[in-house]
Amino acid sequence: MDQITISKKIPPIGQRIIKSFAAVFLCFVVYYIRGKHGTPFYSALAVLQCMQPYHDKTLNVAKNRIRGTFTGAFWGAILIAMEIFLFPSVQDDTITHYIFVSLFIGLVIYSTVLLKITQSSYFSCVVYLSIVVNHMGDANPWMFVVNRVVDTLIGIGIAFLVNESSYLPREKHNDILFVSGIDDTLLNNKNKLLPYSKIELNRMINSGANFTVATRWTPASIRESLGEITFKYPIIVMNGAALYDMNENTYLLTDTMSAKASEKVIKVLDAEGINYYSNVIIDDTVLIYYKELKNDVDRQLYMQLRKSPYRNYIKGDVPPDTDVVYFMIIDETDRILELYHSLKEKIGEDLYQIIHYESKDFKGASYIKIYNKEVSREKMLEKLKQRLNFEQSILFGTVKKHCDILIEGNDYNQLVKTMKRYYEPISW
Repeated sequence: MDQITISKKIPPIGQRIIKSFAAVFLCFVVYYIRGKHGTPFYSALAVLQCMQPYHDKTLNVAKNRIRGTFTGAFWGAILIAMEIFLFPSVQDDTITHYIFVSLFIGLVIYSTVLLKITQSSYFSCVVYLSIVVNHMGDANPWMFVVNRVVDTLIGIGIAFLVNESSYLPREKHNDILFVSGIDDTLLNNKNKLLPYSKIELNRMINSGANFTVATRWTPASIRESLGEITFKYPIIVMNGAALYDMNENTYLLTDTMSAKASEKVIKVLDAEGINYYSNVIIDDTVLIYYKELKNDVDRQLYMQLRKSPYRNYIKGDVPPDTDVVYFMIIDETDRILELYHSLKEKIGEDLYQIIHYESKDFKGASYIKIYNKEVSREKMLEKLKQRLNFEQSILFGTVKKHCDILIEGNDYNQLVKTMKRYYEPISW
């Protein structure tokens, strides 16, 4: 039992670790090939800094590193020349030398301001100080300046080589729309996106993969848990009751209950004497109407969610002649089950879709949600495919009859791994 518990806590060895090992080793190989000239330490540092998960980020770090290296080396060479030719009596361990070193730090930083490369100022100072503090007294300090630049360029080159060559040739299927659920598929049982999934999913999206989600969650919940994912396409939210554009902050399509149908539900819920949340969309803004908070879990939920800038709670009745996207109720599970059966009898299932499920966040509590009868993720997905002109889609989920590919088990990277096989299979 102890071994099983421990093994679950140990994260797997990721690609970045493997690539970093290979790249650092190559730095030492190049050092030997060069006849042990230079300092492989600086090549290894450049490799580790440039070994980023995304190509664009690697490129940006490499640019900053190159600019910083040349700027620092330039001022290091200037100080060497100044002390050799203009002040030959200054020794490398005297207070005069350190005054010069400190004054030149200002020149190094100011030059990055003039060149508009302030993001490289730290690298510039590191390179400059490594030259004038550690190697000013060398027999040939000029050689260290040259090697410092060469070692850094070698490290950057190796980082790019390893990063790019670690991906086998793949055929990319940019004609497929990949659609994922969220609960226990994309996110783990703590509603967290694992680092591997985040990096690989964003990488595939940036390289052309067509990806979106279909969930019972609201856009506010998705922003809170999946804010680091780049959504290029609209997302299917509220169990298929709405299609939302994350980039434009707008609802493209909605499938609401009519005002007349909503009023019938409201009368029944009021007669039950319970609090409920009526979710209404007005001018691309979700307004959540509620009455009195009557149980502990209700109060906890309200206090937790009301802090979000994406949710707008209003205490009071839904305005007359207003369509409602869905109603939500939360209470202890026993009470929810009793209410669920009561609602099925009193409002019926001919015009309404009534679902209930247990809460992950509140132990012993469950939800009821009431939608328009015609609401479904599958129907909204078909509308999205027509809108985007996609003929083929692959839907990942945890319920076999509602998905194309079933995601199950405790590997919360499984969805992204599976999508990777379908989107970019190895092409020999």
